[in-house]
Amino acid sequence: MKKIAIHLTLVITAVIIIAFIFFKIFLPSYTNHGQTVTVPDLEGYDYNELSTYLDERGLRFEVTLDSGFNNELKPLSVLKQNPKAGNKVKKGRKVYITLNAKNAPLIKMPNLVNSLLKNAQEIIGNIGLVRGEIVYVPDIGINVVLEQKYRGRNIPEGFEIPKGSQIDLVVGDGLGNQILDVPSLIGMDEIDAEFLIIGSGLRMGKINYVQTDSVPQGTIIQQVPPAGAEVKTGEPIDVWISDLKKNTDF
Repeated sequence: MKKIAIHLTLVITAVIIIAFIFFKIFLPSYTNHGQTVTVPDLEGYDYNELSTYLDERGLRFEVTLDSGFNNELKPLSVLKQNPKAGNKVKKGRKVYITLNAKNAPLIKMPNLVNSLLKNAQEIIGNIGLVRGEIVYVPDIGINVVLEQKYRGRNIPEGFEIPKGSQIDLVVGDGLGNQILDVPSLIGMDEIDAEFLIIGSGLRMGKINYVQTDSVPQGTIIQQVPPAGAEVKTGEPIDVWISDLKKNTDF
């Protein structure tokens, strides 16, 4: 029994020593335990700089099949990376990168004509274009897109242009350039007057009420600009409408 106990003790001691050497010495050495590096931020780096830059930090890289395009970055510069910047990884780890395409992908121009400026701007941004100059011209359609231009030329729907291109818009100012004669509204009621104003290419302006007992209630007694005046399309016409005087007699 004594010999068995001695042998058993020796075996257990040997197992403990072997386990200690394996887990504390061999395994950490084999897996580079504790030898980590911080992944640098590679966004914007040129492809030709990557190899030397990452070698100095004990890292490698591989270009993914995916690609993207950002017109603010140089061609073949880094768009995305995995692992992300700031992550702790082991030395020798491979960083996967996505490069900026050499040439911008072509996209088909949508039809922005007759759209409101706000909607046109949203469409431009969503498909990867850039809104350029906004030029206002006389037109009855206020903030309505009249023309869409690329490099100074009108472009139709479906025309292919590079992603990131600048699109200039010609927009109506809501006034127009046609000269019209103001119709006479005196003696008309509000409904008929508004119908005539809109039909004449103008728009209803301020409505003012004047207390009087000399003309029927609801009758237009004054207008500005006056009848016969020359104005541009879309200009407002202010009117004064009669209202009965309040009876203060008791």
